[in-house]
Amino acid sequence: MAEMPLWTSAEIVAATGGVLSATPAAALNGVSIDSRTIAPGDIYVAIKGERLDGHDFIAASLKAGAGLAIGSAITAEMRAAGPVLQVADPLKALEDMGRAARARSKARVIAVTGSVGKTSTKEALKLAFSASGATHASSASFNNHWGVPLSLARFSPAMAYGIFEIGMNHAGEITPLVNMARPHVAIITTIAPSHLGHFNSLADIADAKAEIFSGVEPGGHAVINRDTPFFGHLASAARAAGIANIVSFGKHEASDVRLSRIKLHGECSCITADVLGEETIYKLGAPGEHLALNSLAVLAALKLAGADLARGALALAASEPAKGRGVRKRLHARGGEILLIDESYNANPTSVRAALALLKQAKGRKIAVLGDMLELGEHAPAMHAELAEAVDEAGVDVLYAAGPLMAALWEKTPPARRGLHAGKSEDLRDALLGALRAGDTVMIKGSLGSRMGPLVDAISTHFAPAGKDA
Repeated sequence: MAEMPLWTSAEIVAATGGVLSATPAAALNGVSIDSRTIAPGDIYVAIKGERLDGHDFIAASLKAGAGLAIGSAITAEMRAAGPVLQVADPLKALEDMGRAARARSKARVIAVTGSVGKTSTKEALKLAFSASGATHASSASFNNHWGVPLSLARFSPAMAYGIFEIGMNHAGEITPLVNMARPHVAIITTIAPSHLGHFNSLADIADAKAEIFSGVEPGGHAVINRDTPFFGHLASAARAAGIANIVSFGKHEASDVRLSRIKLHGECSCITADVLGEETIYKLGAPGEHLALNSLAVLAALKLAGADLARGALALAASEPAKGRGVRKRLHARGGEILLIDESYNANPTSVRAALALLKQAKGRKIAVLGDMLELGEHAPAMHAELAEAVDEAGVDVLYAAGPLMAALWEKTPPARRGLHAGKSEDLRDALLGALRAGDTVMIKGSLGSRMGPLVDAISTHFAPAGKDA
């Protein structure tokens, strides 16, 4: 028997109300909004963005193998290239497909948000739930107004579990997204000053994150970090949303899922946890106490969703850091190796402190390369300066800093610990490459807009991977 396609043309027409030009010849087994990633049989949705209009790529996508294209401004050239579905608004059509995919699913759905740790927790959830059944999860950090409906539109009815990441920059953004996902379990990892420039206080950020509870299915569960000062605030919001079953996790003695013991290693963590009264001993493949604490939320979700706790915990041994979130590279240098820790994806005060705590465990000379933490508003200079204590606690030997905001930290850094401060990350490149030597551990961290990623690429290119000749 042939495998059921992800979508039939009849289902798409019913979901979107669009007008189909011709019946697709191929099975429709994928959904994309990026013409560069088209695979045979994909549905290409022509979203109009700030820089590009997806309609400009409809014909090329169909010629590249897309089974169907969805757009509003359809031309004769597009119809000649292949089947098209004309709708009033392609983004709304994508949202309609997402809602339809969620409505037809019998899977248990878990949604995760939080100021820090959303993507790594989502990946850990995917790994753990896959041990119990077919599991779908959001790709990369697809957590915004197009990422969530796209992830839902890719949600096959054959899945037993669905894992969705939900993010926000402003108040009110999570509510429509969680109402599409309609989770049975909603997780908040923590509350931290991420995007604080768009809010008046951390309490306002907590309120925005608590919007995730508004879409929880009747009889569903809220999983909340017990260690955050906003636990009571969030728990009250969950109850106000009609959620009776609230499960806490963390180091706090009152946590329902509590960290009993942890042994931190350079490449992993060994953990003992009390999971709603059941002792669970497991290994987490990615290092760091912050990841270990979020893994408790994963265990809570496993148990609440009726998945196999033992198998899920065992599967976490294979977890790895997501790109730009702690990936480690061992590089060849004259006389030994350099360890590069890539934390370049994003940064806020909480995540920078967590990255510095990881650096603390490293052997040899510890080099921190930090870029500006953005979207902190008027609090930014003080929050950068306050990192000095964490830099000192981590035992950082040399600090390199990029960006005008990092000047506040640079001024509090003793001269003996200073490498170089520059206005832009690219201006650190030559000095950093010239200073690295065998035995060093170098950690690179900054907000995405600080462009710290190119420094990771420069180091990775300049030094050969360990085990190869220089």
